[in-house]
Amino acid sequence: MHYDIAIIGGGPGGYVAAIYAGKKKTKVALIERGELGGTCLNRGCIPTKTLIHGANLLRAINSAKEFGITAENVSLDWELLQKKTSRIVKTLTSGIQNLLSANKVTVIRGFAKLFDKNTIHISSETGQSTITADNIILATGSVPTSVSVPGHNLNNVITSDQALFLEQIPSSMLIIGGGVIGLEIGYIYKTFGTKVTIVEMLPEILPRQDEEVSKELRKHLERQGIKIYTNSTVRDIKEQDGILQTTFDTREGTKTIDSEKVLMATGRAPVVDAFRDLGLIIEKTGVAVDEYLKTSIDNIYAVGDVTGKSMLAHVASHQGITAVKNILGEKQKIDYKAIPSCIYTSPEVASVGMTEQEARRIFKDNVKVGRFPYAASGKAMTLGERTGFVKIIAESKYNEVLGIHIIGPSATELAAEAGLAIKLECTAEELVNTIHAHPTLSEAVMEAAFDLLAEPIHKL
Repeated sequence: MHYDIAIIGGGPGGYVAAIYAGKKKTKVALIERGELGGTCLNRGCIPTKTLIHGANLLRAINSAKEFGITAENVSLDWELLQKKTSRIVKTLTSGIQNLLSANKVTVIRGFAKLFDKNTIHISSETGQSTITADNIILATGSVPTSVSVPGHNLNNVITSDQALFLEQIPSSMLIIGGGVIGLEIGYIYKTFGTKVTIVEMLPEILPRQDEEVSKELRKHLERQGIKIYTNSTVRDIKEQDGILQTTFDTREGTKTIDSEKVLMATGRAPVVDAFRDLGLIIEKTGVAVDEYLKTSIDNIYAVGDVTGKSMLAHVASHQGITAVKNILGEKQKIDYKAIPSCIYTSPEVASVGMTEQEARRIFKDNVKVGRFPYAASGKAMTLGERTGFVKIIAESKYNEVLGIHIIGPSATELAAEAGLAIKLECTAEELVNTIHAHPTLSEAVMEAAFDLLAEPIHKL
């Protein structure tokens, strides 16, 4: 069979590209060796957020007394929560299959390997097949990586692929890596009763986030009982009587901590098996693409984690649509400065654009910063969630917004306004002149803009 576009990988980049291409009346094949939806739907975003919602509900129930609600004998049924997660995943994967069918996308199950720039060999349980295509989109995703210290391959040393589907909640867990994955999984299990320790090599957790936000989140996670060690390097992991012993070096000296599980949350690596021998330029971070997502071979494009640009599902989906547009001759680029980054701990974190540190490196002293604390937000008070703040960074000549950083309730939902502000090169004046509904958490964005202009309204 010959296709206009063949897509390798059915994750958020691949399946969205396939649906969009189908809507444009192109003949499309989507090749996937596992479940549709990729890591995000099956082993990442969706299972994680389902468990986090369960954790948030438990926290809310336990703090409901301040609203006059008393709940007794509250307990967690882990098996039932896992079944709920599975049902959500199955519903979504079924929905993707229906969308692909409705848009006349041919779904081929099996492992794909590029023979040349137009030919794909596919291996499956039912045998071998070959298809050709005028254009190919690589959307092969990524897999968890591990730190190759002695003991990294012991049975109870796990990755995020296993961490969300444990048969029972462990009594203790040591997490190597203080990035988004490590913090979210640590928050889940700590809320459900696990003793959680996080070991991070760098000076602070979330090294890509605004420094002020990272420190604020660390403070709240430690108050919840998560022990965090930064500037720390793992030496080895040993097992004794079924317990893992992790030894690591800190500034205060060497420590050894016992735990039932050790989670490797040390990042992800691109999957390049399908095209390793084709002659594409492959860098350490992933397959190289130009600003139009084209690889070093003219008719082959790449999207999502395999490019190493930004390992976020929403970026992969946007890249998938953009790649199809470019194949069809529209010449579209991705605006990477307006990408929302979201962390679903409690409190939540969301950011778009430059951190204060990045802005000051570029604009020197010509930077303004405005803040508004949730402690002064009427809506936050009604929710009983007064933790955190909104922070806006702008350059001082035109007051153009360079970055918006939010830590607090519903931060990840407020990221949409932040993304739009950065995308449209909004000024602080435009933010304050946009009427925000009252009482809402979104008012905190407006109030932070007022503060940046040295005209704070609900802040002393």
